[in-house]
Amino acid sequence: MTTAVFLLTLAFAVAVLLPFYRVVVGPTVFDRMMGIGVIGTKTVILVCLAGFAYGRLDMFIDIAIAYAMLNYIGTVVVAKYLDSGGARLR
Repeated sequence: MTTAVFLLTLAFAVAVLLPFYRVVVGPTVFDRMMGIGVIGTKTVILVCLAGFAYGRLDMFIDIAIAYAMLNYIGTVVVAKYLDSGGARLR
């Protein structure tokens, strides 16, 4: 069972690196925001997998929920800033 959790965690860690390309190279600000959102979502899954691996899923779920809320609020704040014309888009 621990080997399966380790392999799944490793797969998600690699999957976090894939949208990082979009964050760095993305032609528009919106592509970069999308990449950051995907990275945040996959990080929440990694935190839940870590909780399962350590046998403390209840504690890690709370951390994952807090991180997901911060990720969502950050995305809304940046979207509101861009909508108000705070940054010049290409």
